[in-house]
Amino acid sequence: MPDSNAMDLVIGTGACSGDKAAGATLLADSKRLGEAGDREGRVDMLRKAVNADPGNEEAAFALAYALDQMGEEDEAFVLYERAADAKPASINALLNLAVMFEDKGEYHRAEKCLRQILDTDPNHPRARLYMRDVLASKEMYVDEEHDRDIAKRNALLDTPVTDFELSVRARNCLKKMNIRTLGDLLRITEAELMGYKNFGEASLKEIKDMLSQKGLRLGQGLDDAHRRIRKRVYDAAKGTPNEKALARPVSELGLSVRARKALQLLGIQTLGDLASRTEAELMGVKNFGATSLEEVKERLVQHGLGLRKLEF
Repeated sequence: MPDSNAMDLVIGTGACSGDKAAGATLLADSKRLGEAGDREGRVDMLRKAVNADPGNEEAAFALAYALDQMGEEDEAFVLYERAADAKPASINALLNLAVMFEDKGEYHRAEKCLRQILDTDPNHPRARLYMRDVLASKEMYVDEEHDRDIAKRNALLDTPVTDFELSVRARNCLKKMNIRTLGDLLRITEAELMGYKNFGEASLKEIKDMLSQKGLRLGQGLDDAHRRIRKRVYDAAKGTPNEKALARPVSELGLSVRARKALQLLGIQTLGDLASRTEAELMGVKNFGATSLEEVKERLVQHGLGLRKLEF
């Protein structure tokens, strides 16, 4: 639940830009839709408000909260995380992000969000209450059986790929791609493997069969990886002309229908999301070809951005 002052902020400095008048009007319209019980209409109007004025913290938080209530946790998480990274950061975004981290069992990250609030306001009642819950959960988390499960999973992910029965060609390709462990392999897609020189269908089948026997699949670890990569992209752009461009919606690129559908399938909503992806990830989407790829790259260049390069 948000506090009565939805845009209570951690002490800091920051600057906003955009069509503030349009953003404020659309935000007011969204409130009227909410009062009328039109949740989907409210979310649509909030999206327009955020697109019109990316610096409107109230609209961004309201959108995140509305999505959270509708069960769209992944999108809400991204918006909360972005608001928490802003200067000044939204206290309510930090609080809700802490709750989401706690639900995921990521107690250290939940604690970090709450400490960011308490460093500014040591007596913030909800932050203090949540901190007690998080610290109590952390103590319960130190359970021997759970620790054994974590250790077992980490040991599996740290297993060198050379320990598995793979052909010489497959092992050599993985080595050249700097894929050393099973965990590394779970963080790469089928398209990225097939995009590497000399990596063919036979090697791909070998690897997929090996993973399948262990109940695993290629790309399984990409959700968390993409979140971390996206954060690195945003962090690297802070204080540069590209920072504002990353927050722009991909709808502003004016892409063809085929390209837009491919981005939708990958859950790409902003230029920052797009800049966090590789050519191989886009080419791995059905019906996304070289023409669409060039179209996307050209549009990104116009905003001073580009697709992420794989580091072999």
